[in-house]
Amino acid sequence: MTQQPLRGVTSLRFNQDQSCFCCAMETGVRIYNVEPLMEKGHLDHEQVGSMGLVEMLHRSNLLALVGGGSSPKFSEISVLIWDDAREGKDSKDKLVLEFTFTKPVLAVRMRHDKIVIVLKNRIYVYSFPDNPRKLFEFDTRDNPKAHPLHTLGLCDLCPSLEKQLLVFPGHKCGSLQLVDLASTKPGTSSAPFTINAHQSDVACVSLNQPGTVVASASQKGTLIRLFDTQSKEKLVELRRGTDPATLYCINFSHDSSFLCASSDKGTVHIFALKDTRLNRRSALARVGKVGPMIGQYVDSQWSLASFTVPAESACICAFGRNTSKNVNSVIAICVDGTFHKYVFTPDGNCNREAFDVYLDICDDDDF
Repeated sequence: MTQQPLRGVTSLRFNQDQSCFCCAMETGVRIYNVEPLMEKGHLDHEQVGSMGLVEMLHRSNLLALVGGGSSPKFSEISVLIWDDAREGKDSKDKLVLEFTFTKPVLAVRMRHDKIVIVLKNRIYVYSFPDNPRKLFEFDTRDNPKAHPLHTLGLCDLCPSLEKQLLVFPGHKCGSLQLVDLASTKPGTSSAPFTINAHQSDVACVSLNQPGTVVASASQKGTLIRLFDTQSKEKLVELRRGTDPATLYCINFSHDSSFLCASSDKGTVHIFALKDTRLNRRSALARVGKVGPMIGQYVDSQWSLASFTVPAESACICAFGRNTSKNVNSVIAICVDGTFHKYVFTPDGNCNREAFDVYLDICDDDDF
């Protein structure tokens, strides 16, 4: 998720298991542990300049960097791999790989054996990190600008060792393409599987940890639809609201029992997936048969719980560690520098447990 700088933040990303998040800033890069909240390291402006995108590889020493902001040291058309384990005080000693293109890089995704780089209408997949070579190249529908302050490089990559699934926008409006990188021969143009998910352009997409379910929302932002990645069948339809909104983030809980979503309305919604009876339904659903015009509205499932963050501040959200069997938590990280943790129960109670300003938390050591 990216947005115009507030307090110097240009983009935010969780790592693959959502235990850390990285913060690209006008002043460099910061890496934080989520629970407990603490800064794990930083790269200052002298080392890397202002940054547009940062992506972590789990909790390893490798970072993918893309320049951006008002005083970049690196180009927005290049992805540089920073290896903090390498010795040397000069930043050049830490930069071990570079991928350069002809258009700006919109997103980067990594797993232990591959790196995915997203451009406006093309996606590249390379072997990684040893002896990188291009494995695949996919043409896509133009990655949309869903909001003037929110440029998207739509793509998600399953981190599971058992499944190498990649999802990105299809050529048809509102469609998703799924590619199993493990069963596709490198250098070939094997046709991906297509899911016709929405009537308008896709604005947000996310895979669960094992890669068995994909969730997506369109630019309209009222509905989130979940599909089985094997059968391509729709599993459930979740309603965020009735007013259009820009969705910034969708994430699954670690066991796929819940899903959370954030938008420009300043609300983080929490849905039940394992037991969908926990989700709220329209009061009209108890009336019985209704006309076709409102049938979809009545049948939709609404969030079981929600909480608000500053509406003018975009955020990413993810699930925290469970404190007990019946108490779960959601973390929201905002570009205004604030950290929010809410706990919720299956009956829909949702209360704030922690608040902090992560930009005020400093670590004396470099990353």
